[in-house]
Amino acid sequence: MYRFLLTPRWWGINLFVVLAIPFCVFMGTWQLGRFEDRVQTHEKADERPDPGTRPPRPLDELLPVSTETSGRPAVARGTYADQFLVPGRELNDRKGYYVLDLLRTDSGKALPVVRGWLPGAPDTTRVPAAPAGEVTVKGDLQASENSGSTGVDLSGGLPDGQLGMISAASLVNLVPYDVYDAWITLPENGDGADAGMLPVPPEAAQGSGLDLKAFQNLGYTGEWFVFGGFVLFMWFRLVRREAEAARDLRLGLAADAD
Repeated sequence: MYRFLLTPRWWGINLFVVLAIPFCVFMGTWQLGRFEDRVQTHEKADERPDPGTRPPRPLDELLPVSTETSGRPAVARGTYADQFLVPGRELNDRKGYYVLDLLRTDSGKALPVVRGWLPGAPDTTRVPAAPAGEVTVKGDLQASENSGSTGVDLSGGLPDGQLGMISAASLVNLVPYDVYDAWITLPENGDGADAGMLPVPPEAAQGSGLDLKAFQNLGYTGEWFVFGGFVLFMWFRLVRREAEAARDLRLGLAADAD
C-alpha cells in the first residue's frame, strides 16, 4: 500500500520534509538562545554594581562602548571648542534640551560632553559659558545615538547650532575635526553640570534589557516550531490521502488516473 513512497515524486517530498523539519528546529532553537542571552544580559546588568561607584578610567581604555563599559565613569582632558544644543530631550517629565560641548583632546579628536539640561526651547542666551583653558572632565560614558532612539523629528531640519542626535555621524559635517563615536554626561558634583543646568543621568546600554526585540525572539521561536509541526502534519496527511487512493484503486472503487 505504501510503495508509492518510493516513486520519484515522493522522493522529492520526503527529501523536503527531512530537510525542512531539522531546519525549523535549528532556527527555533537559535531564536530561543537569543532570548535566553538577552535575559542573562539583563540579569547581569541588575547584578552589576552601580557604574557611578566605580573609579573613572581613561577614555581610550573604555572604547569602543559596549554593554560592559556603557555608563562607566570616564576621564578625559582637553579644551572645550564648538557648542551645540540638542532639543527635544525630556528630564523628570519636562521638555527641554541638552547643552553639548566638544572637548578637543590631546589626540586631536573631540569628545562630545553633555554638560547639562535646561527646560524649554533651545536658547543660547541661557546657557552658561563652558570653562576656558585646558580642563579635565569626568563623566558617564554613553554609546552614540541612532535615529530611532532620540525621538526628535529631523524631517524639517534643525537651525544652526542645534543637533538632532549625539553621534560622530551627525557631527562629521559640522566640525572640521574627528569626533569620538561616544559621549559622556557630567554628574552633578565635581566637574559636573554648570550652575543652573540639571545633570543628565546615563541611559541603560542598548540590548541590555528585556525590550521588544527580546520578546520578538521568543515569538519567532514559537513560529519556527509551529512551521516544523505543520510540515510534519501535512506530510502525514498527504501520505494518508495517497494510501486511501491506492486502497480504493486496489478494491476497484476508483479508476486508475495515472
